[in-house]
Amino acid sequence: MKNIVIIGATSAIAIETAKYFAKEGAKLFLIARNHDKVMAAANDLLVRGAAQVGTDTCDLSNIQDHQQIVTNSNDFFGSVPEAVLIAYGTLPEQKRCESDSNYAIQEFTTNGTSVISLMMLFGEEMRKVGSGTIAVISSVAGDRGRGSNYLYGSAKGAVSLFSQGLRNSLFKSGVKVVTIKPGFVDTPMTKDVPKNPLFATAEEVGVSIAHAMKSGKNVVYVPFFWKYIMMIIKSIPEAIFKKLSL
Repeated sequence: MKNIVIIGATSAIAIETAKYFAKEGAKLFLIARNHDKVMAAANDLLVRGAAQVGTDTCDLSNIQDHQQIVTNSNDFFGSVPEAVLIAYGTLPEQKRCESDSNYAIQEFTTNGTSVISLMMLFGEEMRKVGSGTIAVISSVAGDRGRGSNYLYGSAKGAVSLFSQGLRNSLFKSGVKVVTIKPGFVDTPMTKDVPKNPLFATAEEVGVSIAHAMKSGKNVVYVPFFWKYIMMIIKSIPEAIFKKLSL
């Protein structure tokens, strides 16, 4: 992969994925909210071997700006990009979501609706040319609703289900859609979450994502063992599951 858009490019996981592709001499277009951080990331990736790095800044929750993001990326590459990685999100406070509907909808928009918007727009661009890969970071949290984080989980669940439908829709046109489902990852977003042996590093996850994008797999759990953990969790009957403190 040589022409890659990374959306949410200053997240810890996105940076590690970008480093992998930079070492392969890829041309990268980075999109993030913070200008200084995205410029610092771009300079670092050039040192690491990226052929060229372009940048754009945007509050990705502003869906009305998404078409311009697509236009800017096409202009940078001179064509539809070969691959897009959508790698941003927040970790909302579940208790606040339950008492503040405006906050809850805002968080759902950031983690769910805005991601779906970008997938739709880039998907249609790739459909026109008959090739490309869209990779989106969802979460194992979207596999089953849990009382402790169901706002976040429902947004990620929406992303996972939408990406499945988009994958089927784009299949005959030659476009691949890769759904990435990380488990616990040690990043600034989870800095307040107590750590345990199930936590992976951002570097481990970033490399796994790069491999998944190149392979074009449908759904990838990272690390791999989360696939089996979630199979168990999804198999628990609802009558029992709702009594658990998960």
